[in-house]
Amino acid sequence: MSHLLFLIPIALGLGALGLAAFFWSLKNGQYDDLDGAAQRVLDDEQGPDASNGNS
Repeated sequence: MSHLLFLIPIALGLGALGLAAFFWSLKNGQYDDLDGAAQRVLDDEQGPDASNGNS
């Protein structure tokens, strides 16, 4: 029984920490463009730093 008095506040604190991190990510726009990342993976063009010396 004494273990529960120790573990329950820790579990509630970790849950609150996870919820705070989720709300922080919402506020900072982490979920704004979900389709854009999926399209960038399928894009065949390489970025400007992808040159390997072959011209």
